[in-house]
Amino acid sequence: MIHMRDVWVNWFEGEENSYNVSEFFEWKKHDRIELIDQIVVVKVHSNLIEYIENTLQELPEGLLSDVYKQSYLRQKSERKPTEYCFIATDGSRAIIVDTIGYHTPIRKSRMVPRQEEQLRLLVEDLPFQDYYMDYLDCEKEYHLLSPEPQLMNGLVRREKQLKQLLFMALDQLYEEAELAELRYWYTEWIPAKYADIQLMGFDDVWTSLFNDVKSGWSPRHEEFCHALIKGQPFFEKLWALQNEEETTKKMKNKSI
Repeated sequence: MIHMRDVWVNWFEGEENSYNVSEFFEWKKHDRIELIDQIVVVKVHSNLIEYIENTLQELPEGLLSDVYKQSYLRQKSERKPTEYCFIATDGSRAIIVDTIGYHTPIRKSRMVPRQEEQLRLLVEDLPFQDYYMDYLDCEKEYHLLSPEPQLMNGLVRREKQLKQLLFMALDQLYEEAELAELRYWYTEWIPAKYADIQLMGFDDVWTSLFNDVKSGWSPRHEEFCHALIKGQPFFEKLWALQNEEETTKKMKNKSI
């Protein structure tokens, strides 16, 4: 097995979709950034990379066995082994994983570009490790609380997080709203269709609203999301967390 030393990580915990494990250029000061003293590297096929990136399911037993206590964290002056921590790469992309003792990829991180390039050179001539799993090719089911990756394409970290907040609010709307309220919110999104919306049933309104808002992200999406969550403390707290950095930037710009 080969290893890398002094690898920077930014842990995203409990994320089942790759778009929520941010690339280096979107790391923030308040993220959980750590330095791994030594970490084992495994070169695997692309389907296993995709599986690791987009699931919280169990990892192959052979992989877990190969990486067991092969990586070390440094705590003060002491090196401590971790049970299942590793870099998985297919030679072109990579994902860092720490299972924190479980058999599932609980914590995930991208790599610093400089170290990712070092990794590519390191594994260039290495053979792929084959790890058997009969469920690797199973198609994943997506839903409002776990949106399809293409709905997040082209969005930056803040936009993706706000879009997921919008989908959470829409999910609640679907579960709890009466037809009149649903018509109201669809009219808020597209006032020009008011007359048509008043003639639509619940399922038609819902389907049309979701299809209209699901693609992309714009100031209009942001305004609609803010209006939809107003008066709901849990959603408002999530909104404030995502906009805290944006508000700070605006205040700094005004002071210049």
